[in-house]
Amino acid sequence: MKKIVIFLIGCTLCLGFFGISQIYAEENPVICAVHPFTGRFAFAGIHGVDGMKDAIDMANEQGGVNGKKIEFHWEDGEYKNDVGIAAFKRLYAKHKPHIMFGQSTGMTKALSPEIQDRYKVLYSAYTFAEIAASPEENPFLFIAGPTYIEMFNVLLKYIAEKDPGANIAFFYSDTEFGREPIPAGREICKDLGLNLVAEQVAKVGETDVTTQVLDLKRKEAQYVIFQGFVATPITTVMKQAKDYGLDAQFMGTFWSTEKHLLDQLGPLADEYMGVTAYSYYYQDEYPMIKMIREWNQKHHPDKADYRSQAYMHSFMTALVFVRALEKADEMGGFTPENLVKGLQSIKDYDVGGLMPPVTIENNSIPVGRIVRGNSKTGQFEPVSDWIHLK
Repeated sequence: MKKIVIFLIGCTLCLGFFGISQIYAEENPVICAVHPFTGRFAFAGIHGVDGMKDAIDMANEQGGVNGKKIEFHWEDGEYKNDVGIAAFKRLYAKHKPHIMFGQSTGMTKALSPEIQDRYKVLYSAYTFAEIAASPEENPFLFIAGPTYIEMFNVLLKYIAEKDPGANIAFFYSDTEFGREPIPAGREICKDLGLNLVAEQVAKVGETDVTTQVLDLKRKEAQYVIFQGFVATPITTVMKQAKDYGLDAQFMGTFWSTEKHLLDQLGPLADEYMGVTAYSYYYQDEYPMIKMIREWNQKHHPDKADYRSQAYMHSFMTALVFVRALEKADEMGGFTPENLVKGLQSIKDYDVGGLMPPVTIENNSIPVGRIVRGNSKTGQFEPVSDWIHLK
């Protein structure tokens, strides 16, 4: 029996692949991934590969995709484009996957033309970049959450409702990751009647941000939105802002709305807010979170105390892959065309509170929730309901 492979590079519970023939209908789905298991983004990959594998293993325990067991193969991309792309091509040559997952925005942008023209596999990644949510240009690419632009939209809508006409500042890294939503953010501010007073740029890990902080104070920024960072220099900016008397609300997007940032902020955690795409590991009032916690206690007891949002991102991506596979299998097999149709037909998919019921719109899930840090618990707590953009 011929097998089908899904590549998950860098960053399901039911799978099913495209089918235009009896051969496709008999194939087994396979997932392959390149995760950043080492390198600067290893904190995400170490949890992310487990999240992906756990979702796939859960699906297989429940019978796979209509009785077809899912295979999963992955390699370390080291968060380097050349290493990740080489791993992608090596995995593809060996397993001929139907679905792939990439380790970064840069890798996604580099591979996008070949995915459309040569590989023709359903693809997602550790990215929320707009290129992965443009079905007319890139039908095989999708994001299991909101894009960075949609995250900015959620944050700015929240601000506009709470504080109309407020002074906004963007503080972003000099990277593709950092620059991605900035042009659209400018337009969103205009549309919402917010006053964009400053844009500050810094290197990832920058420690000298005195000039930027003083400029934010001079321009009377009331809300500062970080993009393209994980922790540093967010912690440094907030501590210096306190020293210089800058009274502003600091906020961040997905990768900077994680527990380890609160741990580093200490008492300043109460002054930090962000937008998240998924429920947190400690929110076990949700059935899916409860199931994930029980699974980790059984299969990963050494990691069961906490699972990061990178884990939730990979887990959610795998759930969507599985759902697309199920739908493709019902169409006759795991062809690229069936997988894309299956993905785009997902509507009101109950994921047990990991997100609200999922509907794919323009190859993303345009919903987010505003959270605030709590220095006493070291946790983010919701301060809004889920905010839907479409």
